[in-house]
Amino acid sequence: MFDWITGCIVGKHRSKVIVSLLAAVLGVFGAHWWYLRRPWAWLFTLVTVGLLVWAQTFPSRWDNPAFLLLIIPLAAACIEALVFCLKTDAWFDARYNPGSGQTTRTGWAPVLIAIFTVFLGGTVVVAGIAATVMYVYTAMGWLDGYTF
Repeated sequence: MFDWITGCIVGKHRSKVIVSLLAAVLGVFGAHWWYLRRPWAWLFTLVTVGLLVWAQTFPSRWDNPAFLLLIIPLAAACIEALVFCLKTDAWFDARYNPGSGQTTRTGWAPVLIAIFTVFLGGTVVVAGIAATVMYVYTAMGWLDGYTF
């Protein structure tokens, strides 16, 4: 049965640790959305694949708007992984496991995933800012004459 409030299929027990790992590692493709059986998961995946295909048409990363736009789903996935990690087990069960009859007991795994996600997300954001600055500086001609 589908629950329109949570956007998930009711009855099957989902793991908070698995959804957090999926969001942290494969969240750019919406893997955690597929795991939670959200109805618009295909759109998340389609946007990312479309941006990756579009990014292949450019010769370099910093002169590539598609590559820069990929930072948005990457950052969103890291934020969502942190949300899943930092919410309580009771909140996760109430939201995503309402009819499963099981309770989630995660322990330290979400904390370790959150630490990994902070490092990954920080790297993505800093790399995205650097790539954006390089793109703007190059497009505006501010780096003409400089050699690296």
